[in-house]
Amino acid sequence: MLRKLEKAEQKWGGSNTLIDQWLNNRRNLLINYCQIAGIPPYEETDKSLPAFDSVKQFCDQLMDYVSEGHFEIYNQVVTACEKHGSASQALAQQLVPQISATTDTALDFNDKYTEAEDEKVLFHLDKDLSSLGHAMETRFELEDKLLEVLHTKHS
Repeated sequence: MLRKLEKAEQKWGGSNTLIDQWLNNRRNLLINYCQIAGIPPYEETDKSLPAFDSVKQFCDQLMDYVSEGHFEIYNQVVTACEKHGSASQALAQQLVPQISATTDTALDFNDKYTEAEDEKVLFHLDKDLSSLGHAMETRFELEDKLLEVLHTKHS
């Protein structure tokens, strides 16, 4: 996912403030995901679980990212697409619901780890991070299609 992000930053970075903000927030989320998941270069040598507070902080960041997309960025992209042709508008209207479908996985992850009262929930973290990672990858691919439209037609 980080390699795909680097390609996106090379392709679209610097062309639009909204795109730059979006990609920067995605980078921060991915770095934190890798740290929590123990993915290189953040793997732990002692194979211990991450701190419960670190997981909760990641959940906050995940919800910020998801919320920013739904309540700020997607609306701006759809509005820009409406101004610049029916093809752009149709693509945006097709992609946003697909992106929204990935939100359920993020919300479930957040609910499970922020509402947990003890650290025993961390024993399920690897499986849950795997499901979340898959949803994030799908989401980022769909978001990149929106970024392409925004960059191509509106930058």
